[in-house]
Amino acid sequence: MAENIERLEDYGLSKDNKPKTLFSRVGIVGAGSVGQNIARMVSSRGLDVIMLDLGQAKLDQAFLDLAKELDRMIERWGMTNSEKLGILSRIKGTTNYEDFRGCDIVIEAIKSSSREHSHIVRAEILKTIEKHVERNTIIATNSSTQVITELTADLTYKDRCVSFHFLTPEADARIVEIVKGLYTSQEAYDNTMKFANLIGKKVVPVKESPGIISTRLIVPFINEACEILMEGVGSMEDIDLTMKVGFGLPLGPFEMADKIGLDKILRWCENLYDEFGDLKYKSSPLLKKLVRANQWGRRTGRGFYEYNKDGMKITKNISVGD
Repeated sequence: MAENIERLEDYGLSKDNKPKTLFSRVGIVGAGSVGQNIARMVSSRGLDVIMLDLGQAKLDQAFLDLAKELDRMIERWGMTNSEKLGILSRIKGTTNYEDFRGCDIVIEAIKSSSREHSHIVRAEILKTIEKHVERNTIIATNSSTQVITELTADLTYKDRCVSFHFLTPEADARIVEIVKGLYTSQEAYDNTMKFANLIGKKVVPVKESPGIISTRLIVPFINEACEILMEGVGSMEDIDLTMKVGFGLPLGPFEMADKIGLDKILRWCENLYDEFGDLKYKSSPLLKKLVRANQWGRRTGRGFYEYNKDGMKITKNISVGD
């Protein structure tokens, strides 16, 4: 008799034929500032986010930071409290890679201290992701200075791997750079572009090269600004003013460096100089000096400029010219 019982499912689409949104769940490895920005931006588009880091304390801090950033957006940009709660409700923190099962794309967005360390750690993270996700899940790195073909050399399914670079520090920037690696399939690449469009980004297709477009341009820009300052050609404020008023940039090179993070820029310099050996990528002594003093910009309250607790610029950092 049990075999003759009719089920509601029998009159609907089969499980295999049920329509599925191409992207509905996104994984992120790294709960630092970059991972947080990506998580916030993706969640604001109505997608579920799984954000992974090594320990619960880091995740707890990440959610505190996210809440503060959303509060600032409420104050400055008119976001409502209900929108804030909605964004946070769609982000789940985890320390377990198994929670990436069911994700449509997983993006590695860690912070690393050096080129060698970065390559080893990122490659291992991508291998670990692959062990816990379905065959069709796209695996991406947010790194701009690491080559996706090299990072994924030991993966079983290299064809679903891409470089998906959000411009630092603004995950809200309107573009993303997408790199198709040597083994990346056209399907994975096309689907990654669809994901970018889904989250409101214009795609800049880039050929595989360390630094791609954005990082290779920004490093010499900031290095040369440091050189001009050290030569005494102009003050820091006037160099920034020249680029903002004269060329219409929203931030001058020193303001931009502080917003990105001087520690991050120093890593970019080292990575690109190691790769190309070109002196235009060799980090400025002034940049090194500030990083060694843990004066990394807005995040630490002091870089080329000093900042208040809300990240607003107060004055020039007097130690810059010492």
